[in-house]
Amino acid sequence: MLNKAMLIGNLGADPELRYTQSGVAVASLRIATSRRWKNKEGQQQEQTEWHNIVAWDRLGEICNEYLHKGSKIYVEGRLQTRKWQDQSGNDRYTTEIVASDVQFLTPRGEGGGGYSGGGSGGGGGGGYDPGPAGGGSTSNNNSSAGSGYDDFAGGQSGGQTGGGTGSDVPF
Repeated sequence: MLNKAMLIGNLGADPELRYTQSGVAVASLRIATSRRWKNKEGQQQEQTEWHNIVAWDRLGEICNEYLHKGSKIYVEGRLQTRKWQDQSGNDRYTTEIVASDVQFLTPRGEGGGGYSGGGSGGGGGGGYDPGPAGGGSTSNNNSSAGSGYDDFAGGQSGGQTGGGTGSDVPF
């Protein structure tokens, strides 16, 4: 079976970084994608869709450090739906994309920050990959961390550190 999502969009807000009780970083991102078409009368139409993205471990920390509201990114990952309860005890469901690869498409120096450079395949890279045992693939294969949010340490949030210069990027 295949469960894969690939999106290019713009961040609607700065990433939010939190840590689980066991100390694992998790960043939440919201990106907007748009499609444009002409209706039967020839008028330009546009529809914007918002997507929830979750990036775990070092990938989440890097997203938090280098991405800002307005940054254009490429995200690759898998769809995941999780169940949670609201304050009234009602079951709620959230579908999100668990990122395995994030590439920063906004060039340095343009609004939105971000890092662009050196990606695989000649693209505008910036994707991070811890790989298995320090390997060099292009995916974040952390299956144990993406199990849910049950172990969040309440309210911990990482700060923004500003855009990168390229030499301070850890990849």
